[in-house]
Amino acid sequence: MEKWKVYMDIYQLKQQGFKIRRIARKLGISRTTVYKYLEKSPEEMGEWMASTQTRRKKLDPYEMLIQTWLSEHPDLSASQIHDWLLESYTDLKVGESTVRLYVNELREKYNIPKTEAMRDYQALQDPPMGQQAQVDFGHTVQKTADGKEVKLTCITFVLSHSRYKFVKWLDRPFTTKDVIDYHEQAFHAFGGIPYEIVYDQDALIVVSENAGDLILTEAFQAYREERKLAMYVCRKADPESKGKVENVVKFVKRNFAKNRIFSTLDRWHEQSDAWLERTGNGKVHNTTKKRPVEVFALEKQHLRPVITKLMFSRVASSVTRTVRKDNTILYQSNRYSIPLGTYRQNKIVYIQTTDDDHLVIREQQEGSVIANHKISHERGTLIQDTQHTRDRTKGVPAYMATVAEKFEDKEKAMTFLEALHKNYPRYIRDQLQLMSKALKEIEPAIGDEALHMCIRQGIESATEFGDVVQYIKRQRQVDHAALEHTKEPIKPLGGRETSVDDTKPQTRDVSDYLALLEGASV
Repeated sequence: MEKWKVYMDIYQLKQQGFKIRRIARKLGISRTTVYKYLEKSPEEMGEWMASTQTRRKKLDPYEMLIQTWLSEHPDLSASQIHDWLLESYTDLKVGESTVRLYVNELREKYNIPKTEAMRDYQALQDPPMGQQAQVDFGHTVQKTADGKEVKLTCITFVLSHSRYKFVKWLDRPFTTKDVIDYHEQAFHAFGGIPYEIVYDQDALIVVSENAGDLILTEAFQAYREERKLAMYVCRKADPESKGKVENVVKFVKRNFAKNRIFSTLDRWHEQSDAWLERTGNGKVHNTTKKRPVEVFALEKQHLRPVITKLMFSRVASSVTRTVRKDNTILYQSNRYSIPLGTYRQNKIVYIQTTDDDHLVIREQQEGSVIANHKISHERGTLIQDTQHTRDRTKGVPAYMATVAEKFEDKEKAMTFLEALHKNYPRYIRDQLQLMSKALKEIEPAIGDEALHMCIRQGIESATEFGDVVQYIKRQRQVDHAALEHTKEPIKPLGGRETSVDDTKPQTRDVSDYLALLEGASV
């Protein structure tokens, strides 16, 4: 009967002038299904329905097995059953959607409802006026006038007592600077700052959470200290802890954004602000049975006052990312390249997004730019700058000559590099890259000393050359420290102290010896 109902609904909507796309969207089915049903007359539909009821299904031989699994484990999902079938019958070829439909039929046939672990909820009193606000993000895809799609992201604030809302949008991914900026706009719109703000564990705000110990992004930590914000961060996979703002996000998406045509961001904000005034904050709330705007008129008197306007120059505007072993960073589910050799264990870089949709990467927060990429709005893509890869346009001899130029004795350096080429023919570019990296931040004299030591010791490896460089650097630091802290002059080996030359023996007057000979006592 369900298929008959869908069939009749399709024909009714078609007769009313709806297009195929609109029919599919309204009924929640694919356009292919709409076309398939429209091709059938009522008689053909009846014959097809009868054939489906008598037709043997692919999973019928496994009915009792699946029914047993469901009886023993009512909480089993169709995807688990699909995996168990493939594990038990390696030759079985069946799609997960087929298994899902069959499992649903068996649950209905044998009356085996799916059991789920239920969480007990307890109603709580609303916090006092001005005490709490909740913050969350939402995403929606809107159509433009020419039929294209635009992905929008919103940040929503709601005062927990009055349910008064504040919403702002972007047509690009948010940065921490954007989040801070919209916090300031929200506080000025509210006329004050709540005494506590509830957040989700969003990467723009929280880096990690360990048993209640929060590590915030550097920029947001600076902002929190500047505004003295009291934060409560929900546990992972626990959206109910901030249910008020979760409901606001759904309300904004379903009541304001759904089926609305997007033109420009400024126009979208005008429409959003008008909707908040008219509906979001103007209509009676289903739970409180009051208009949020009327309750807010009282609540804003209890907020912590915004005394001064925050100077954003005092708040860091960049966020950090950890460098991966392949010399890339992750941003918005994509990988962006950075120069080879940047990676070290626990190495972080600083990223910023620009108004023209570029991702800027720096090693230091105020340092020089090491990478600049156009932001991709795809997922799982590698965005790579050709300058961040090995220079394969330059031949190995030319590469060796470039490295040899960094030594004073270029002839000995070339001899050493040729030995590397002989020992590591397949990895000579990696060896030369390691040599360049080892020489990058040292005095030329250290490089030459390391080269001579390697030749004397018979060392023919770029990795060991780097170790020798580090050894010489440490040795020089030790020698310099010892020289600085020496207080006594250095004594010559095999010699005598100069102070001996200034030593004079004690002398007596000759009359003392004469008196002694005569028997006197001295």
